[in-house]
Amino acid sequence: MKKADRDDDWSQRRIQSIEVGFQVIRAMEAADGPLPLRDVAATAGMPPSKVHLYLVSFIREGLVRQDPHTGHYGLGSFAIQLGHSAIRQLDIVGLSRDELVSLQEATGFATYLSVWGNRGPGIVSKVDGQRQGSLTVRLGYVLPLYASATGRIFLAYLNRSETEQLLTEELNAIRAGDETWPGAADLPEDPEAIDEQMQAIREQGYAISRNNINANFAAMAAPVFDHTGRIVASITVLGSEKALSGARAKSISKLLLESTGRLSERMGNSPREGQKGDGQKGDKRPVS
Repeated sequence: MKKADRDDDWSQRRIQSIEVGFQVIRAMEAADGPLPLRDVAATAGMPPSKVHLYLVSFIREGLVRQDPHTGHYGLGSFAIQLGHSAIRQLDIVGLSRDELVSLQEATGFATYLSVWGNRGPGIVSKVDGQRQGSLTVRLGYVLPLYASATGRIFLAYLNRSETEQLLTEELNAIRAGDETWPGAADLPEDPEAIDEQMQAIREQGYAISRNNINANFAAMAAPVFDHTGRIVASITVLGSEKALSGARAKSISKLLLESTGRLSERMGNSPREGQKGDGQKGDKRPVS
């Protein structure tokens, strides 16, 4: 056997038990809270007896915890540490901090950074605002695609293959009368109109949503690009709907675009390189 063949064979080898175990972890990661054993097993597509063996091992390592009162299983302290460590290792998080602080100081509004994950854009860094009242911006919160300014930015700039399934699920829920995002009532009946909205976002460089997630609040988001021209994050400003309107909104959009422009440059992006994704000229694939 040639060395290249041996190397390729080695690269394909894997530990099946680890892959099976992560079916359990993924089932718990997708849940909104701790689950009983039967639900973990059902989501993972495994027998409860087999899932229980993995859970016992994960509990010993701190990756899973079991509620002593309900017996339900949730992600443990080590899972939280892993998440925080992954966030720390994202250069964009550290580099964005000064921009988030400066933007908050200039506007008085909450600012936050979101990156793309397997369930959509999640908040990984934030600076609370002086004018957000009792509204809390939560780290780790995953925002909807169409129903949020942050989501629309990723929808406008990511390749459709990365967003299509999540978008279809969300649009179907909205059209079926899901009241999770009642402010998304501006959803066009014509799917091609959504593409036109995304094109408008790319032309102006930012997106706005009003009353979509929190009543009387509005959000404005803009993209951050890396050295390849690909979107890597978005910065969002969150404030009252009244404050984010008219001339005030125009001045805030200028500050926001200056901030994302500086951060993109620090990530190695040059405006001359362009911005890759569905924003490429001629991409007219409609949303289903």
